[in-house]
Amino acid sequence: PLTCALRAARRANPTAPARRALSSSAGHPIHCLAAVAHGPKKNYWEDALSVEEVIVAPPQAGEVRVKITHTALCHTDAYTLSGDDPEGLFPCILGHEAAGIVESVGPGVTNVAPGDHVIPCYQAECFPEDQASDHCPRCKGYRQSPPKTNLCGKIRPFTGKGVMASDLATRFTLARTGEPLYHYMGTSTFAQHTVLHAESVAKIRRDAPLPQASLLGCGLATGWGAVQNTAKVEAGSTVAVFGLGTVGLACIEAAQKAGAKRIIAVDIADGKRSRAAEFGATDFVNPKDHGSRPIQEVLVEMTGGGVDYSFECVGSVELMRAALEACHIGWGQSVIIGVAGAGQEIATRPFQLVTGRVWKGTAFGGFKSRSQVPGLVDQYMAGEVKIDEYITHHRSLAQINEAFALLHSGDCLRCVVHMHDEPPAA
Repeated sequence: PLTCALRAARRANPTAPARRALSSSAGHPIHCLAAVAHGPKKNYWEDALSVEEVIVAPPQAGEVRVKITHTALCHTDAYTLSGDDPEGLFPCILGHEAAGIVESVGPGVTNVAPGDHVIPCYQAECFPEDQASDHCPRCKGYRQSPPKTNLCGKIRPFTGKGVMASDLATRFTLARTGEPLYHYMGTSTFAQHTVLHAESVAKIRRDAPLPQASLLGCGLATGWGAVQNTAKVEAGSTVAVFGLGTVGLACIEAAQKAGAKRIIAVDIADGKRSRAAEFGATDFVNPKDHGSRPIQEVLVEMTGGGVDYSFECVGSVELMRAALEACHIGWGQSVIIGVAGAGQEIATRPFQLVTGRVWKGTAFGGFKSRSQVPGLVDQYMAGEVKIDEYITHHRSLAQINEAFALLHSGDCLRCVVHMHDEPPAA
């Protein structure tokens, strides 16, 4: 892990010149590069994206245009690109885990200003005045303390359709044809510039390194929050984590931070054993080592009754069942994090729930984005959480297809794509 001194040395990031340069483009279309998905491709790791010139329109009322400096690849991008996402719209600009600098804002935007460093948030957060007026049915649970949900419904109907709320249109045009391109998850961070709803922009401190900050837009927040907010793991607990990608490792990290006494990492790749231990796992179990025996039986036996908490981070409905049934009778909780394919359903015997086990899900780890993501940045800057350790690769925008191949290989946790410059040497 980087020491505080090393981290401090990497944080020098003067912004005054950037503010002046960015402001000159306000109110005008911006021509830039983006990784365009013209259609779904099952083998998403085989040159599925085309880096092309796009035109990004100025932000309209309630919108923010952001210069994306860094974006990370997430399996959700791959899920949509593969064609498995029932909400996938093409042609589009994917990407949802990123950081950048505000270039300009539309009328009525007061939460950010040009030059601010920000993290785009696919899980939007409406404003206090929206909640006070019950803008949508979710406000009732959203504004409670503690909140019953972090799922804001204000702009979700528009982000799900790939358009902006103000005029039901996109802000992206393919330069060579004039064809409009759909937005993705309200973020579209695979473009050098993007336009977001103001509700989807979290302002962060300027001394935070943007490559690292980009990871807080999805995976790390999801894993940490699943443990901290959704399950509320207590000290002394026994935890099982299924799937040791970025989200699974973030669950392990958070469980260790919560004081779990036993953290069982479950994965079919033996090569992930040492990395799981580095993040805090006390045990490693490979289901392949147990033949046809259900993994839930293995875990129940090795824990003397089952785990207190389990986390499914793969998106397999079979593993979701195993994770639940590995929980202790009477109080065990299983949290579903992984996204299953379209049309898939979960199943278990009702008796599993009648006898006290709890099955629940989480999105973005239960965090409210605009108001709570900046606090995660503060935790990183204070050395309280890991980020650098999750970044295994760096690539340029021109190499984004190579980045997806790395993601598919299983050896990559997070590949940070440097949108405007060359990545650091490996």
